[in-house]
Order: sequence, then C-alpha cells, then structure tokens
Amino acid sequence: MKYLNIKNQMTGVSEIALGMMRIAGMPLKDIDALVKVALDNGINFFDHADIYGGGKCEEVFANAIGMNPSLREKLIIQTKCGIRKGFYDFSKEYILASVDGSLKRLKTDYIDVLLLHRPDTLMEPEEVAEAFDSLKASGKVRFFGMSNQKPYQIELLQKYLNKVNIEIIINQLQLSITNTGMIDCGLNVNMSNANSINHDGDVLEYCRLKEITIQPWSPFQYGFFDGPFLGDTEKFPKLNEVIDQYAGQYNVTNSAIAIAWLLRHPAKMQPVVGSTNKTRIAEICKASDVGANMTRQEWYDIYLSAGNSLP
Repeated sequence: MKYLNIKNQMTGVSEIALGMMRIAGMPLKDIDALVKVALDNGINFFDHADIYGGGKCEEVFANAIGMNPSLREKLIIQTKCGIRKGFYDFSKEYILASVDGSLKRLKTDYIDVLLLHRPDTLMEPEEVAEAFDSLKASGKVRFFGMSNQKPYQIELLQKYLNKVNIEIIINQLQLSITNTGMIDCGLNVNMSNANSINHDGDVLEYCRLKEITIQPWSPFQYGFFDGPFLGDTEKFPKLNEVIDQYAGQYNVTNSAIAIAWLLRHPAKMQPVVGSTNKTRIAEICKASDVGANMTRQEWYDIYLSAGNSLP
C-alpha cells in the first residue's frame, strides 16, 4: 500500500479508503474481520456518513472493532454531514449536532476528516466557517472537506474559512471508468460533441491546482448506482475484455485493475471502495502497486474500451 501526504497536512494516508456505507446489517464479527483485513493490507482510512444506515453504520463499526484509544490511533476516520430527509442542511446548528452524534456513535473524541455531503444552495459560508472553527478549536474535528461540489462552491466557502485558517483538503466525487465526465471535458476542449460539455466546472483540474485530494466514490458502478460494470459483458463487453486482459497481465483481479486505473492518474486520488468482502478487499489493495506501473497507453486503452473516444 502506498500512502498520501494530503496538502502537507495529513500524512500516512492510505491511497485506498474503505467505505462503510453497507455494514449496517452485518454481524459484528464480520465487520471486525473486514476492518482487520483492511488494516493488514495497509488501509487505514475509513469513510462514514451520518446518514449511512441512519447512523447505525457508525455505531456498529465502533462496537464491532471494540473502539479504544490504542486502536483509534491506527485509524483515520472520515464522516460526512449535511443530508437530511427531504433537504440539505449546512447550518451551524446542524453541523455541530451532527458531529456530536457521530462522535458518540463512533465512540471517539475526534473525527479526522469531516465532509459536507452534498451542496446546500442555502449555505451561509460565514456560518459554516464558524461551525468548522468551533469544531477545530474544540479538537472534535482535525481536517475538513466537501463532497460532490464544484470549484466555485468550494471557493465561496474557502473565502470565509481563510479567516479562521482552515483549508478544504478533500473533495469526494463520483468517478469510475464508466463515469468519466470530469476527464472527458478536459480532453474534448474546443469541441462541440457531447463529451466536451463541462458539467463540473473543471473540478479535476481545479482540485489538482489547489492540491485538494479527490476521493472517487462508486469506482465500480456505472450511472448513478445503476450497477457494477465489472462482469457486465452485455453492456460493457469491450471494457471487460480489456480489464480482464490487464488483470491477467498484472496477475490481479479485475477490481484491482479498475482501482489501479484511478490511481494511475497524476491527480493522486484516493478511491473509496465499499466492498464488504474480505477477500475482495485484500485483492483490491494490490492496485496500489499496479497503479504505479500502469503505462499511459494501458490507461488510455482502458478509457477507450469503456466507449469513450478521443477528438
């Protein structure tokens, strides 16, 4: 496993994160075993959200692993807030209450990273800055980021965070071999085809420029949770053929190739994988070495096999 230095603030961060969205209904012993396999294979970053399982995912995670101070020091825990039933909420009151709830469920005194989950158009950036400043001063949250947000949404908030000496260091975004909009528009510049449409405000280049780490979510899904593309030879025959070819070449699984494709990008991304299968997690971790060796031609070969084209 290779490790990231995020904006010269967080060091020793595994370049693959384990997402805990699907653990609410798992037996505690299986969650404990999953976390141990992740740690044994170099993953030290665990992604949560207050809405995952209605908060139960955070609770069973802490209960399953027997959260204690010595174990806590080995974990980097990220959680998210801002999504409520029927609306989004970036109010100071809700952010502070959400963090307190997560701390209680996770049985910890601090959160390593807090993300704002989805854009709240009613955001008052001064109020968010006050909330973040309070959380940092109290030691409840160490670092901050956003999720699913465009450059100018980040810029708007950062203007007020500058006043309290806090930086946005992470942006969690949907990205996979079959969901490449942020890459497509950067390749199809000065074109009138569909791939030239800029939906995200050059978020890929913006994050690289600002040294904000992109965390790709749903790296095995196509569409918006429409299903996995790996193994779907009906919808993605060429893609699976090419991925399987490279899986054989590198002696890894197709899942590892899908993650290695993301890790090969010089943006130094941190994919969030949500599998609850111990064996698959161990195999995915091999992507860390493959990504470092994947050639430019191999990367483009996979990109094109997903149905993309170059101008």
